[in-house]
Amino acid sequence: MAAVAHMDLNMADTGGVACPEGFTFIVRKNGDVVIRHHGQVATTLRRARAAAFLADVANADDQELMARMTGNYKRGNERAASSHARNRPC
Repeated sequence: MAAVAHMDLNMADTGGVACPEGFTFIVRKNGDVVIRHHGQVATTLRRARAAAFLADVANADDQELMARMTGNYKRGNERAASSHARNRPC
């Protein structure tokens, strides 16, 4: 029962897709933003992208935003890709 409650908590209002988690970020003295995922550097944003990220993070879900900036998020095409001709067994 505990696993179901945990799954429901992570998938609340997302249509069954788990919410991104484990992202953190730091801002360096020079303005660069370093995004980490579970403690490892995922990406570094510089100049305009860093400024845009810092402006957006105040208004949005920071975990989802960081997942999108690093490319580490579900794209919604996993189910369609499994039925594509190149992915089917011969």
